[in-house]
Amino acid sequence: MTESVRLSKRVADQFTCSRREAENYIEGGWVRLDGRTTTEPGIRVTAEQHIELAHNACADDRKPATFILHKPAGCDLARDINVLHELITPATQITEDRSARRFIKKDLAQLALVMTLEPQASGLVILTQAPGIIRKFAADKTKIEQEYILEVSGKLSPEGLQRLNHGLSWQGKPLAPAKVSWQNETHLRFALKDPAEGQPQDMCRQVGLRVGNIKRIRIGRFPMAGLPEGSWRYLLGYERF
Repeated sequence: MTESVRLSKRVADQFTCSRREAENYIEGGWVRLDGRTTTEPGIRVTAEQHIELAHNACADDRKPATFILHKPAGCDLARDINVLHELITPATQITEDRSARRFIKKDLAQLALVMTLEPQASGLVILTQAPGIIRKFAADKTKIEQEYILEVSGKLSPEGLQRLNHGLSWQGKPLAPAKVSWQNETHLRFALKDPAEGQPQDMCRQVGLRVGNIKRIRIGRFPMAGLPEGSWRYLLGYERF
């Protein structure tokens, strides 16, 4: 019977590094096993199998990942986080991603969705492993303004726009003032703080409008500019929410 060892042990022995460094090499996508990249330190390998380490490999501990995603309509990330494995792949990462960060499966582990977006809406979503970002959004949730574009149809009365900005209710309680304006003849721009699921649509219903597509384009000071639907990128080191 051929004896096998963990890949991380083999890498540590072959390239004279610590076990932790070996795991970082593997999880970072720098190791090829029999010609194919593998990111699983615990798989078993035999002495006959060929292992290569990229010449520019980095063994530094990997920083927590933060993804900026343009979620397509119809995806329910709040209830089915597994859909991330379909949305966030190397194929859907934009080529203009300037983070210089290599995608690995470990970046999808224990991701937090910091500001939910209802399933029927598309638009900006932020997912992160970083505890500091998670704490910030949890603490400031009711203060952070979110901007949406709503496709609408129907006839808006002369006072309708004023009522959208202030004067409507939600589930029997008066709504706080909002910022609502026309983007063009068929789309309204909403700026709201901590909106409930279905709230913008109900606001439109109260003034006689029907809502079609919904897209979130901004969270706080962070816009979704340049990110096509269904694509993603990493948060850049200098970017702040």
